[in-house]
Amino acid sequence: MAFGSILCCGKGFDRKKKEESKTAWRIFSLKELHAATNNFNYDNKLGEGGFGSVYWGQLWDGSQIAVKRLKVWSDKAELEFVVEIEVLARIRHKNLLTLRGYSAEGQERLIVYDYMPNSSLLSHLHGQHSAECLLDWKRRMNISIGSAEAIVYLHNHATPHIIHRDIKASNVLLDSDFQARVADFGFAKFVPDGATHVTTKVKGTLGYLAPEYAMLGKASESCDVYSYGILLLEIATGRRALQKLNLTSNRSITDWALPLAREENFRELADPKLKGNFVKDELKRLIIVALVCAQKKPERRPTMVEVVELLKGEAKDKLTNLENKLFKSWHSADDHKNEIREDNADSILERKYDTPKPESKVAETVSKEKDDTPKPEFKVAETTISEEKDGTPKPEYKVSDSGFEGAQER
Repeated sequence: MAFGSILCCGKGFDRKKKEESKTAWRIFSLKELHAATNNFNYDNKLGEGGFGSVYWGQLWDGSQIAVKRLKVWSDKAELEFVVEIEVLARIRHKNLLTLRGYSAEGQERLIVYDYMPNSSLLSHLHGQHSAECLLDWKRRMNISIGSAEAIVYLHNHATPHIIHRDIKASNVLLDSDFQARVADFGFAKFVPDGATHVTTKVKGTLGYLAPEYAMLGKASESCDVYSYGILLLEIATGRRALQKLNLTSNRSITDWALPLAREENFRELADPKLKGNFVKDELKRLIIVALVCAQKKPERRPTMVEVVELLKGEAKDKLTNLENKLFKSWHSADDHKNEIREDNADSILERKYDTPKPESKVAETVSKEKDDTPKPEFKVAETTISEEKDGTPKPEYKVSDSGFEGAQER
């Protein structure tokens, strides 16, 4: 679909409001972004994901930006591009990545953000910055609470409410002060007023998917809570969401952590890179909240508003009750066996879709034929696994003062 109508409508944007806000987005020319990124020079490349590559750039006024450039144009990529702009144009929160603007000329699709100098949380937990040990305990707690407050905003204050659907360590960016900025809204869904969930094609990352979402395609705010619980465990323990045991099986971080937490062995759970430098009560609080969030039954999970209260230590009695219920449900051998059997996202998908487990860093389509369940799309090791639908109608767009309208899947 041509973007001419969008660019034309974009001129009608409330320019006075735009000038009054330092964070308002604008339309960039492709020429301007070529100049800012030195023609998308390899030396400017910050990373690469399923959508495309991200480049560092500097505008004429000296401000630093990050530019996400679409790898290959397709109807699906176009939809993801517009959904992200639609979401980012509507939201403003200190813990959400700020949209600077976009460019859409020909088949070039680029999204411009504020540059985050401390990269992603993933890079500090498992990537190129992990050996530097820059995440002390205080920073980890601040990142945990900041990320939670960002999700609270999406679930309760955005209009309409938003389900992120891809909460994970690589989508939490860190600014110059190591404050969390939740990013990447290409999979986000708007929640209609009064709806408890939306049924949709499954998208996300193995290890972070709530069971009811992975199996039935039922996306709700509680699915984000589950993913956030996995993220919290990563922050506390320094372990990945899925640990590869051998060529054919993985173990989830909850499967490993819950028995240790039940035995009050929190020192064993702490990230070794912390070298014992943590506040024990805060570590316990964070891990218990994480495990409560990552329960298999959505009705047992707290809301993100409750999560923030729990993490800040403002609801000690509630935390104790949740902890007791959490471990009580595991005293039954049958319940324990069922939880273990359901704990691994790979196992869930293998049983549901009869699909072999994907190797790390290998894209593989997961689908089920002759079924009304939406076909899933996942990311493994930051690679998007997707399936195109023939004859998918191209999305229609128009621009309002708040951003794009009609950018959701139809």
